[in-house]
Amino acid sequence: MSFKVGLTGGAASGKSTVCKLFSNLGIEIIDADLIARNLLAKDTRYYHEVITAFGEEVKQANGELDRRYLRELIFNDIQAKQRLENILHPAIRAKMQTDAGNCKSLYCILVIPLLFEVGMQDLVNRTVVVDIPEDLQQMRLCQRDDLTVEQARAMIDSQYPRQQRLQLADDIIDNSGEISRLVTQVTRLHHLYLELAGN
Repeated sequence: MSFKVGLTGGAASGKSTVCKLFSNLGIEIIDADLIARNLLAKDTRYYHEVITAFGEEVKQANGELDRRYLRELIFNDIQAKQRLENILHPAIRAKMQTDAGNCKSLYCILVIPLLFEVGMQDLVNRTVVVDIPEDLQQMRLCQRDDLTVEQARAMIDSQYPRQQRLQLADDIIDNSGEISRLVTQVTRLHHLYLELAGN
């Protein structure tokens, strides 16, 4: 059974970049978003459950789910968000546990954007938050997702408060600087996690 590190952070904080660095060090990455995407592939059980729950308008012309429409729907409707989470979260959780159990590296990283929000800390031995200041986060969101400042701000405000996330973290990666600083931090944590996994 591998030592498990739960990685989280706000939108556009750089979770993917950090994961790539851990992956380059030979560490297996288990990504909740990727699992969700696979669960919702066309004609899967969960695809049909989502259509039953939200209606035919969540489908695109080609039959695939309209993820952007779904994202906006749950962003603006707390009950819709809970309904979707009730469909997906038990399955995501089970798949992450299975994948972690099959992990070949000394430790594995479970990327869970909603780690603290949905209380998945019990799946992991340690938590790490990828952090950036909110003004930088807002700027990156606008650039990445082509959002207005207002839309980016609303997205940040809808997420778990930054300070609470930092207080709950065992480890913090500051991604507001150069890539070389990021590499240094990831390398230091890699050695720490190898040590903890060995114990």
